[in-house]
Amino acid sequence: MKISDIKTIVVIGAGVMGRGIALVSARAGFRTILFDINAEMLKVSESHAQKFFSKSVERGKMTEEEKNQALGNLIYTDKAEDRRGEFVIEAILERLDLKQQVFKEVAALNGPGCILASNTSTIPITQIANGIENPGRVVGMHFFNPAPIMKLVEVISGEMTDPAISDLTFQLAEFMGKKAVHAKDEPGFIVNRVARHFYVESLKVLEEQVASHEVIDALVRNYGFRMGPFELMDLIGIDTNLAVTKSMHASFFYDEKFRPSRIQQKKVDAGHIGRKSGRGFYTYDPK
Repeated sequence: MKISDIKTIVVIGAGVMGRGIALVSARAGFRTILFDINAEMLKVSESHAQKFFSKSVERGKMTEEEKNQALGNLIYTDKAEDRRGEFVIEAILERLDLKQQVFKEVAALNGPGCILASNTSTIPITQIANGIENPGRVVGMHFFNPAPIMKLVEVISGEMTDPAISDLTFQLAEFMGKKAVHAKDEPGFIVNRVARHFYVESLKVLEEQVASHEVIDALVRNYGFRMGPFELMDLIGIDTNLAVTKSMHASFFYDEKFRPSRIQQKKVDAGHIGRKSGRGFYTYDPK
């Protein structure tokens, strides 16, 4: 398969990452089907697409014609049978069982040549591919939040991934305007392996009451980072960040240095998960 053979990209999951990936796909000219079982999430995604592309026009990033073309490429559906395309990207919860279930369903709907890409942050691609028909077509394609803006995409090859599929996924990411890198199928791949302690150690400092989260963020920004760890967790979603940390912790056989934070867990239990809920480590204007 070549890039020119990909006409329709199916994105499964209309959460923050899924709808962001759908925007990238539609902007690159692909017929893009965004699927979610929650119809309300699809409505939010459609509104988000309108606002995002309109702002892009205002900022001179695209023309009105390009905006209309991108919006015309987007299809929103909650019907499982609509998940048909040459390339499928799942962006659902970080749960191995759910990802495998989705890929088995999609594999049954599409031909054996359909490529199955996972946007997983930490779950090994080899595990996801296990039990999937034609596992050589399963590959990792990990975008970063916000997907329409962040350039990096990790392309992860599992033990069974066909090198030609990995190369095509790399080319697709580049065609979408991203900076692709090949990563090995190890816990956290590249970015989450490196970044995990950015969050974990900051949370430990907060747990030990060495400094407030505001002070820690200010110190980190003073060292040249655009955002502090707590500001970034609020942007990504504290629930998402916690799920990634739990997955990393398990992948490293519960090594203490990857231990999730009780502070994060309390935030999630309270529903204070960051910008998307209006409150996290900081409080946000709902407007």
